[in-house]
Amino acid sequence: MERVQLTNDLTFSRFIHGLWRLSDWNQSKEETLKLIEEVLETGITTFDHADIYGSYTCEDLFGEALALKPSLREKMEIVTKCGIVLPSTNRPEHKTHHYNTSKKHIMESAENSLTSLKTDYIDVLLIHRPDPFMDPEQTAEAFNQLHKEGKVRHFGVSNFKSHQFSMLQSYLDFPLITNQIELSPYVLENFQDGTIDHALQNRIPPMAWSPLAGGEIFSSDDEKAARLRSTLEKIRAEKDADGIDQIIYAWLLNHPSRIMPIIGSGKLDRIRTAAAAQDIHLNHDQWFEILQSSMGHDVP
Repeated sequence: MERVQLTNDLTFSRFIHGLWRLSDWNQSKEETLKLIEEVLETGITTFDHADIYGSYTCEDLFGEALALKPSLREKMEIVTKCGIVLPSTNRPEHKTHHYNTSKKHIMESAENSLTSLKTDYIDVLLIHRPDPFMDPEQTAEAFNQLHKEGKVRHFGVSNFKSHQFSMLQSYLDFPLITNQIELSPYVLENFQDGTIDHALQNRIPPMAWSPLAGGEIFSSDDEKAARLRSTLEKIRAEKDADGIDQIIYAWLLNHPSRIMPIIGSGKLDRIRTAAAAQDIHLNHDQWFEILQSSMGHDVP
């Protein structure tokens, strides 16, 4: 598995395993441990969480499994996110859905994640969404304290546009190392609005959530999805790939910004199939065929 260098002391596997649906997989902690071990065997060592996943349960489920074999912690990188507040029976004190990037909330969220994940440190902590009520001085204070205490190694953001990223970065003495954003052939917004250009300018490899567009490319009957399916199937045949999902992953992997797709499946065969896409090279013609089939017109 290819590695992506984010800092002098941190690399991620090119593919990342996403745990946002872990609570839906209805696994025992022994089954979750087995899945973690099998994912690691594929070369995928980076695991993506958020405090809110599974209504604040997925980190606990992962941590309970990891506690069965704590030695695995040193073989992986753990990413988690905070900043979204959701009403939940697991958080009865939460009254409304909102964002909170205050120092107090970030510190409490990080401590909760450390406890839930059964770990002494988080490799990367992300602010989950841009917060229109953010006080960046407080956010920076939280980051500085967590880093000084050795509880979080590095920091990043999720769903930030370039101006939002630059604003928060201006308050920090160390670099934000990634931006987790929605990227797929079906959803081109972050390719078109300067977000990917910003990542390239600052040498910041982005993480890609929903790289398969939540299944829209496979199931939607809208015109764009139909065009994409036809183009992807054509290129699948040219590359002798196992499925159009591999071509979708390859389209992201072949981009020079070093995109790291998140695989949100609990099925090992799908994870292995996705990982094999790193061996598929698309030429310029093929890459632009996919882009143009999504846009519905030729490039200017």
